[in-house]
Amino acid sequence: MSTEVRVPTLGESVTEATVATWFKKPGDAVAVDEMLCELETDKVTVEVAASAAGTMESIIAAEGETVGVDALLATIDTGAGAASAPAAKSATPEAAPTASKPASEPTTSVDVMVPTLGESVTEATVSTWFKKVGDTVVQDEMLCELETDKVSVEVSAPASGVLSEILAPEGTTVDAKAKLAVIGGSGASSAAPAAAAATAPAATAGKSIEDAPSAKKLMAENNLSEGSVQGTGRDGRVMKDDVQKALASASAVTAPSAAAAPRAPSVPDDASREERVKMTRLRQTIARRLKESQNTAAMLTTYNEVDMTEVMALRNEYKDLFLKKHGVKLGFMSFFTKACCHALKEIPEVNAEIDGTDVVYKNFVHMGIAAGTPTGLVVPVIRDADAMSFAEIEKAIAEKGARARDGKLSMAEMQGGTFTISNGGVYGSLMSSPILNPPQAGILGMHKIQDRPMAINGQVVIRPMMYLALSYDHRIVDGKGAVTFLVRVKEALEDPRRLLMDL
Repeated sequence: MSTEVRVPTLGESVTEATVATWFKKPGDAVAVDEMLCELETDKVTVEVAASAAGTMESIIAAEGETVGVDALLATIDTGAGAASAPAAKSATPEAAPTASKPASEPTTSVDVMVPTLGESVTEATVSTWFKKVGDTVVQDEMLCELETDKVSVEVSAPASGVLSEILAPEGTTVDAKAKLAVIGGSGASSAAPAAAAATAPAATAGKSIEDAPSAKKLMAENNLSEGSVQGTGRDGRVMKDDVQKALASASAVTAPSAAAAPRAPSVPDDASREERVKMTRLRQTIARRLKESQNTAAMLTTYNEVDMTEVMALRNEYKDLFLKKHGVKLGFMSFFTKACCHALKEIPEVNAEIDGTDVVYKNFVHMGIAAGTPTGLVVPVIRDADAMSFAEIEKAIAEKGARARDGKLSMAEMQGGTFTISNGGVYGSLMSSPILNPPQAGILGMHKIQDRPMAINGQVVIRPMMYLALSYDHRIVDGKGAVTFLVRVKEALEDPRRLLMDL
């Protein structure tokens, strides 16, 4: 029989952890309370011990994988075969190699299942297989990559062997409990040594660190060899950004020679100059949700402008001291987050949502900060932003932004927002109308800070100005409330002391 090894309670408000290190592998004998693996959370490191003695049967969550509370990490075989494992270890030297060999190799087929996808995620699409049927695989080696609505999930081999069957080919949509493939143990015992011997020189010359699946896919598409790209990830792992930089460098080198070569005449053919690429699940979800927002909400946008003189002066005066004390840079987003939280208290309908025939008012602010990533727009949520200090907000924005760019945000980190801020100004946008992030009733659009002539006390002066846009659901937010909200944001930014006085 098998005993499940699950994620223990991580602590109050901690909902997920990352598998840092496995101290055992399938086939190893384990004793009760022996250390199996180590988990890392945002604050602490958690050790996971064996709850029963036996033999490590399979590892479900590989190193580097993010898991939720009570998620299945591994299974321990506590049957009769497991009980004899310790005895095999104490056999005579002559018998030791024979006795220990089967313990490290699977003797039956092992199913490759869809890993934990995250709260409320029920399906994923198989985007890329890195192995084909008949290939020898090593435990924890990357087999395929799945795409969900928000993130990409890497699937590792739960055991060593031969990939005997692929049940979900590329492009297949699978549910959260689906079987993806089968790793055969019988073929592994005979094929693995020959394959290892044939590939020994290549393995020695290469590296054992598995590159990011997105990087491997990009290298394959551009015919780049594994050793031609310098990795900057952990332990030299090649990331997608590394491949993109290598391609950019190659383009810069070959551009002059390509430009000098005469271009052969060709018959105009539009079809030959087009490229058809299937939309990712993330892009499909963005398209669907934005269109649903327009079709469902009575969306309207109102505009105002803010003089950024005081905020810029305050930031310039304290940015060095702020960085020295808090270890994070003082940006503009914390000022806007604070100003919006201040305005939402006065205009609560902007911080509400419609549920059937009810209006649900939120007595807290979970602030969504829209972030552009290479794969699309995501909105990580900073919870209870109204109770945070400037430093706490800046740290949260920096941490969420980095995780968004690396594609490491969990579904839980992008759910539950009550209001959203979108900063198109970082891309140079001067004016736009942001689309609501349903079911929220409001979203603030920030734009480029631009010096403009303004009439101040009868004189024309140059001031750093920014246009603000508030898109809102007119079903629950009236024009008066929307305009008042923007005015309060404007007042708080033009005189930041109002935030301290709660005015």
